[in-house]
Amino acid sequence: MEKKINYRPTKIACYIGYITQAIVINLAPVFFVIFSDRYGIDNESLGFLVLFNFVVQILTDITAIRLTTKMSMRTCAMLAHIFAFTGLFLLGLLPVIMTDTFAALLISSFIYSVGGGLIEVVISPIVDAIPVEADEGASGAKAAAMSLLHSFYCWGQMSVVLLTTLLLGFVGDNNWIFLPMLWSLIPFVNIFNFIRVPFPHFISESERTPIGKMVFTKLFFICAVLMICSGAAELSVAQWASMLAEKGLGVNKVVGDILGPCAFAFTMGIGRMIYGILGSRLPLAKSLLLCSFMCVGGYLMITLFQNPVVALLGCSVCGFAVSLMWPGVLSLTAREFTKGGAVLFSLLAICGDMGCSLGPWLTGFVSNNLKTDALSALVPFAGLEAEQIALKCGLLAAGIFPLAMIFAVIVFIFIRKSKKNA
Repeated sequence: MEKKINYRPTKIACYIGYITQAIVINLAPVFFVIFSDRYGIDNESLGFLVLFNFVVQILTDITAIRLTTKMSMRTCAMLAHIFAFTGLFLLGLLPVIMTDTFAALLISSFIYSVGGGLIEVVISPIVDAIPVEADEGASGAKAAAMSLLHSFYCWGQMSVVLLTTLLLGFVGDNNWIFLPMLWSLIPFVNIFNFIRVPFPHFISESERTPIGKMVFTKLFFICAVLMICSGAAELSVAQWASMLAEKGLGVNKVVGDILGPCAFAFTMGIGRMIYGILGSRLPLAKSLLLCSFMCVGGYLMITLFQNPVVALLGCSVCGFAVSLMWPGVLSLTAREFTKGGAVLFSLLAICGDMGCSLGPWLTGFVSNNLKTDALSALVPFAGLEAEQIALKCGLLAAGIFPLAMIFAVIVFIFIRKSKKNA
């Protein structure tokens, strides 16, 4: 009798992988106010830093389409964490030894973004390939497992924001450089985890559905749009919530970070854990539609209400609403293209990262370019400063993504029904 393989250590390594991904994406934005006040980096440049992060991840995703067919998944997972560790360590080191701080941020961002791009390409297909306990409800079980995996991104995001903010209060803004070095220890340890954990069987090159056969279909096009909207809807709030709380709403940084980005990450994690438990019993497409409507409501709460409590509550609503979007679309697409393999996840990661870059960049671009004298005419009426209005307008512009997702999900449901009836 063949011995049953214990994949629990593999799952734990993958969970830590998504915590690493959370560090890569969310650590730098916690320092946005320091970058702005201490180094004179403006909002548009900060938005470009986020854009650059995800452009590099997109290029890595594209490269990974070939890389995952030439190298083992184990090697790719280890490389991902090596890049993440190196980039995060340099995020603390380079601003000390380089005179051009923005260039130092770009260099370190490039390196850890390569790691982040590889992580999202490799980790999800590893978990997707792990056998489920029974064939009955296998697709639902896999969707639940994917949602549970991505919940660790949320716990990582919450930990990064909360612990970094608290440590900044303890060591002072002048010593912020030591914190990225501290966070870099997590991917460093996980390199050694991936050396020893068992890996599941993956679809071979001969078994895999050709890229052209996947890409040139209506369903894949809609899934690509859904991934773009998912990434944009999530990251627009996640990346700018800290600055919105401190400068846009005028609350204390520690309080603002706890009630803004931390609450966002907490409710997103709760949402993913709920689906991780109940996922096999919930209709995925309809759940995505409900979450999209909820997300639009959250964006409106953040941007249209002056009361800081309502606006920060909107961050929590958005967190719960986007919880299912990214892992849900991954699972939805994997159900339709069962032999897509790691290449399918690479293509979806490209689309998701496009959204992750577009959303925060659009927020920064709109808010930066609305800082004009004409905007000051709205200040007496709104009771807010021009910079606060600008930040809210930037996030309101990004609200187009969850709105577009509503229509995309409806189209997906229609195409899927038409395909079944054909």
